[in-house]
Amino acid sequence: MGVATILAGDIGGTHARFGLFDVGAGPGVARIQETLPSKQFSGLRELVQHFVQRHSPSLAGACLAVAGPVENGRGTITNLGWPVDAAALAARLGLQHIHILNDLEAVGHGLTSLTAAGLMTLNPGAAAARGNLAVIAAGTGLGQCACYFDGTDHHPFASQGGHADFAPRTGIEMELLRHLMGKFPHVSYERVIS
Repeated sequence: MGVATILAGDIGGTHARFGLFDVGAGPGVARIQETLPSKQFSGLRELVQHFVQRHSPSLAGACLAVAGPVENGRGTITNLGWPVDAAALAARLGLQHIHILNDLEAVGHGLTSLTAAGLMTLNPGAAAARGNLAVIAAGTGLGQCACYFDGTDHHPFASQGGHADFAPRTGIEMELLRHLMGKFPHVSYERVIS
């Protein structure tokens, strides 16, 4: 099998991170990496086309992780309001297929490949613990992903849990809720944290 170039992207409400990776028999090697400001573009198609036109790659495929719910290659980038349509984008770029998934689901797929150098312990737990994993990422939005453990492997699934209602339990949290209710029609955990 020869070397093929794959476009990978992480599209968030503030930044879009792209990379061109040469893949073959082993792990991909990053050839080009670039970060672009998402809000300077009118939509996902314009953003991706801008990157591709700048670097003129001959692409074998693409995988884009987007900050928002995705079902069957379609969805919306939540904090930008941009529609996502994998089939339409693939046709525009002349590719047979583009895989689009939720950004935190993409992170979930990579969790088990992390080494000790890529981890920092916040609170030590049981050393031999095996089970489910969770990812929480505060940025422009509050992304969440869970990875259920089937006894052998972890399987990520996306969540829009950051959009859940803020549920205060203490007096100061109630004060925060009242304050935010005066500013926003919906007070979610994303609104509080991000």
